[in-house]
Amino acid sequence: MEKMMKTLVVDKEGKLSVETCPMPSYGPNDALVKTISCGVCNGTDGKLIHRNFKGFSLDMYPIMLGHEAVGEIIEVGKNVVSYKVGDVVLLPFAGPLGGFECGWGSYSEYGVVFDAAAYIADGKQPPECAYGETIVPKDIDPVKAAMIITFREVLSSIKRFGIGANDEVVVFGCGPVGLTFIKFMSLLGVGKIIALDVVPEKLYDAKNRGADYTFNASDAGVVAKVKEVCPDGVGYVLDAVGVSQIMNQAMPLLKDQGKICCYGISSNTKFELDWTNAPYNWQLQFQQFPSKIEEGEADKQVITWLRHGVIDIDDYISDIVAFDNILDAFELLEQKKIAKKCIIKY
Repeated sequence: MEKMMKTLVVDKEGKLSVETCPMPSYGPNDALVKTISCGVCNGTDGKLIHRNFKGFSLDMYPIMLGHEAVGEIIEVGKNVVSYKVGDVVLLPFAGPLGGFECGWGSYSEYGVVFDAAAYIADGKQPPECAYGETIVPKDIDPVKAAMIITFREVLSSIKRFGIGANDEVVVFGCGPVGLTFIKFMSLLGVGKIIALDVVPEKLYDAKNRGADYTFNASDAGVVAKVKEVCPDGVGYVLDAVGVSQIMNQAMPLLKDQGKICCYGISSNTKFELDWTNAPYNWQLQFQQFPSKIEEGEADKQVITWLRHGVIDIDDYISDIVAFDNILDAFELLEQKKIAKKCIIKY
């Protein structure tokens, strides 16, 4: 008899429901994982729910949601060498299953991870995600460990954007992702970090995470305030929200050869770009689908920071909600009543 599990699904009308589908199968190079937790991603999950995530057409719905999961390995394939039963791992995925398309499917009771070493020994190319499916150390809370996925995405993206020591950066958006960018850039010695948001409480948090200056993004004089701090403009403007208009707002803030870095995923893929107020030489870079290889490489640094208390995982989490109440959690998210990261606990 086929074993079944529960999973969170969104239909083409944007309605969420918990449905039953078959448990995922796994091959000789893979391992079966029982989900412990999954972080809610305002960008990916929210835009899939609103049916405006690039690459997902309406005819693909209904879709299994979730991509920030942590789970415990309960079975391993015969070739697996990198994992053992009982290991806690990041990034198990599930789907497509039971007629539901795959939006990574990590809000499922079970998922699968792939052992890169086993694939290579078997003469096969590992799925790229295998390189990000790392083991969580035993001294880190496995429920809260879902936040490590965001940490790794951010750290690897800072490196991909080329932001380094002594650079000057404006960050639009001080939610969980923006705060992580600010904290990590501060740790990496970025010269001046200027945080912009429209919520005073978020600007307060940004200051506590390492922002040198905080300004309200809705202030008509915000460009002048930034220019008081950096008269020639800044080298980087980072969109940590996913709002296309930020690209135009960034133009007068850039110095010569400055770069607009788009990390947040926009709900639209067409936009009228106006560089009237930009310098003659500037750059635009999208980094909206972090490399799992680069995430895996960022893992050690993140774990080291956590173990030494350099970053406190609790600073970035505001809500932990039981899977039985997952629909309530997404209703709170829609109402903007979740201040930081929400984690679903199984």
